[in-house]
Amino acid sequence: MKRSFQLTEFRLPTIGAIVELMKPITWFPPMWAFGCGVVAAGVGFDGRWPFVFVGALLTGPLVCATSQIVNDWYDRDVDAINEPNRPIPSGRIPGEWGIILAVVWTAVSIFVAALLGTAVLGAAIIGLLLAWAYSAPPVRLKKNGWWGNSAVALCYEGLPWITGATVMAGSLPGWRGLVIPLLYSFGAHGIMTLNDFKSIEGDKRSGVDSLPVQLGPRRAVLVACAMMAAPQVVVVGLLFVWGRPVHAGTIAAALVVQLYLMTRLIQKPRELAPWYNATGVSLYVTGMLIAAFALRLLNGGVG
Repeated sequence: MKRSFQLTEFRLPTIGAIVELMKPITWFPPMWAFGCGVVAAGVGFDGRWPFVFVGALLTGPLVCATSQIVNDWYDRDVDAINEPNRPIPSGRIPGEWGIILAVVWTAVSIFVAALLGTAVLGAAIIGLLLAWAYSAPPVRLKKNGWWGNSAVALCYEGLPWITGATVMAGSLPGWRGLVIPLLYSFGAHGIMTLNDFKSIEGDKRSGVDSLPVQLGPRRAVLVACAMMAAPQVVVVGLLFVWGRPVHAGTIAAALVVQLYLMTRLIQKPRELAPWYNATGVSLYVTGMLIAAFALRLLNGGVG
């Protein structure tokens, strides 16, 4: 039956329902990555605090929130079965308000990004395009774990980090400041795969080819662990070569602990994925910040 475009009974969504739709808990990863970029820039904070505040607003409550709204709108039929209490299928976001909020929040994100300069605007547009491509047909990158997780990883780690560095320095970072966040984006692909273990059966029924669906739990967790570990090895090597052995050694130590935790994760990936997110992933993002401080010193900043 064809859906008509109308505001059902002119009902407005409540503020609480809108906030829930935006999933504030998901804002932390991109805002953390943005903070890493701010640190890595090597620029003093005097006179930059307003830019830092607006940049953090952009990466979390705007761009990331937009991605969550878009995802919930295009998943509304599936959520009506699996999560009927979500704001859209429950009717707390009535009628077509889901897509209206997605479009409005996209426009607001672009406007705010433009205030921070051309480079930030470009990064924001890339992130928003990936957010829509991840969920919206006909592209719907989320239907394939390789492409979908790549898009999310880049939006959650690389782009916010580069945005933070750009906001501070007023221009894109040098090649070192691009390589490190892109390496951590590569590793974040594995983190995204861990999140797919909780919905294997649902993904199979809805035709989503996540890596656990494509490869099976055993091979998928091995791929995820390899993708999380490999870029950290490269980061450690680069920091040693760049003359930051203490930072490199600290990240290496954190990686050793992660590898130990991975040996447990591999045994029961479906049961232990949430546990590893709380332990191993915490070490992973801590390593990001350590790498950011190393870049700060390399860029002439104060450690």
